[in-house]
Amino acid sequence: MIDLEQGSMKMDQKEYLTTDCNKVIVLTPVGRLDITTAWQFRLTLQECISKQSRHVVVNLGQVNFIDSSGLTSLVAGMRDADKVRGSFRICNVHPEARLVFEVTMMDSVFEIFPTEEEALEGVPRGAV
Repeated sequence: MIDLEQGSMKMDQKEYLTTDCNKVIVLTPVGRLDITTAWQFRLTLQECISKQSRHVVVNLGQVNFIDSSGLTSLVAGMRDADKVRGSFRICNVHPEARLVFEVTMMDSVFEIFPTEEEALEGVPRGAV
């Protein structure tokens, strides 16, 4: 469990290998993804994508509140993954946070999957 120093967000991080040997990082933040935690979360995403794997899944099942700062950190993570021809997927969006994605129409911008397993299945094949 990663404890982000600024703000009160905790985060679980797991690694998976796909059948074709792509490493995928799954980040599961816990709590609120808002102005007090978004910057540290953004830095964690950036570090994961630049140093660990170009494929990231963010499991939002434990995030019950997300604001525009949180959405901005997710967009930045998606852009970072795109720059290195990786993938950025979101899964298991908490019902209370889902409304924010729908109202802002960000649900059409991100690849959002109902479960972590489905998000992992969709990781692009072929390591570069």
